[in-house]
Amino acid sequence: MITIHHLGVSQSDRIVWLMEELGLPYELKWYDRGEDFLAPPEYRALHPAGTAPIITDGDLVLAESTAIVEYIARRHGGGRLSVDPGSPDYPHYLFWMQFNNNLQSALFVKLAAGPNADPDSQIVTTARRREDGLYRALEARLAVSDYLGGPDFSCADIMSIFNLTSLGMLGARAIDDSLPATKAYVERVTARPAYRKAMDIAGPAAVRPPSTAG
Repeated sequence: MITIHHLGVSQSDRIVWLMEELGLPYELKWYDRGEDFLAPPEYRALHPAGTAPIITDGDLVLAESTAIVEYIARRHGGGRLSVDPGSPDYPHYLFWMQFNNNLQSALFVKLAAGPNADPDSQIVTTARRREDGLYRALEARLAVSDYLGGPDFSCADIMSIFNLTSLGMLGARAIDDSLPATKAYVERVTARPAYRKAMDIAGPAAVRPPSTAG
């Protein structure tokens, strides 16, 4: 059985969501962040990268969301929620599976520059242009497709929703009426029963169950 090592308020909630969508059994092991909001030492010791999410599957210890999501969908989900390389939508699927890291990188560059950074500096200008371009691409895609990886819900959507919801806590752009297709998409996807269940279990507002060791 897959164990999801869940760091509270992190991207590991998307792995719980995936497992609920696929109807697969899993064990959830919860880890609380420290007062500095960083992962505790026992979590960082699980994998050299020390990042969330992390899963264990037998002797395998795997980090990085994109790798975990595709691994589970292919190895344990029979390819459900993935897109076959022979599909015409496969290039879209690949692109939007990577959207997560691209959008976060642009945001974190702006955060690292700080509130007093020169708005015309090269680093701030580059981050702003990259972020604006990603949101334009997102809105353009969702204007012609109900889902990012094709006409059907897929892992690409599981990978992207965190950035359009929880990432707002760190200062990401709000998904509002200025992005109508994206706003409708977020409302559509977050209404899924598996998403709602996963957020109750491991979302940003969830708390560690008393019986969950970590």
